[in-house]
Amino acid sequence: METVDRTPTEPSDYAALSAIYGSLLAGTAISARGREPITNAELGALAAASFALSKLVVHEKVESWMRRPFVDEARGKPKGRRLRYAVGELLTCTRCTGAWSSLGLVALRLHSPAAGRTVTAVLAASAGNDFLQAGFKAICAHANRVERTGEPAVPPRPVRRAA
Repeated sequence: METVDRTPTEPSDYAALSAIYGSLLAGTAISARGREPITNAELGALAAASFALSKLVVHEKVESWMRRPFVDEARGKPKGRRLRYAVGELLTCTRCTGAWSSLGLVALRLHSPAAGRTVTAVLAASAGNDFLQAGFKAICAHANRVERTGEPAVPPRPVRRAA
């Protein structure tokens, strides 16, 4: 990521985004008082759900409508100047978008537990699907390489001799 002096932004543009995020975070924390707490057991599903949601927003074609005002899709780079550019940077970074996704999912879970659990379950299952698809693709690529090259599927282990 480029430093502020190498982008068409000002520190105040990032400060505005931080202020919005901080306000939403504080509002969520304050309004969470007296609500059903999120258990440690739910954190894994929430993490997987925020992974899936941020990947969806940043990379998937179906969400290009959201990125289009801020991101040059052909180059995958932010467009415009100042706050528009800063939002474009946010929308091209899965880690950055993940923080906002996490905040939204936690707020939804706190304020509407049933809906929050449903959305989290759907997105967590999607994240599980992503990992399984990636694993399957890797296994197939390995099997194809073994078939093509004739190398052993599992390299032989060195034999240890007793001393």
